[in-house]
Amino acid sequence: MPDNYFANYLPLLIHFILAGALATALVTLSWLIGYRRPTRAKMSPYECGMTPIGDARERFSVKFYMVAMLFILFDVEAVFLYPWAIILKDLKRMGQGLFGLSEMFVYIGIVLVGFWYIWKKGALDWGLTISSPQAARLTRATTGGGSPQSEMPELVGVAGHRGKV
Repeated sequence: MPDNYFANYLPLLIHFILAGALATALVTLSWLIGYRRPTRAKMSPYECGMTPIGDARERFSVKFYMVAMLFILFDVEAVFLYPWAIILKDLKRMGQGLFGLSEMFVYIGIVLVGFWYIWKKGALDWGLTISSPQAARLTRATTGGGSPQSEMPELVGVAGHRGKV
């Protein structure tokens, strides 16, 4: 091994230079050789599956925020599983493995009770849910529809033209 301190990092420097050169070469070649035909749809910004036409300050449903908060809540609760997994090894060594396992089952039970509660409250339902066949028939009768196969959704294209599927 060389005695020079910086010579120890020479392979890392070579790796960074080769990676940067390869990335630059691939992007440059795709720009030079690539087939480009820009259209209005290709040049429009795309974000999160939302149509980029309209007011940017559109109001979102409360359910969007509920799901976001619930995701953070359950994500934080899942993070507490990692320290427990580390401590369980020490608990087994001290003869308290069954205690540690039972405590985690209590914790997971509390999390599942919370999940069951928000599920029953409908915080995770995004679409129309029909609970019984009678309600489905009533919905079809009030909307004037016949069989579900005869109803076709209406779509709006990029240029704003409306059409049936």
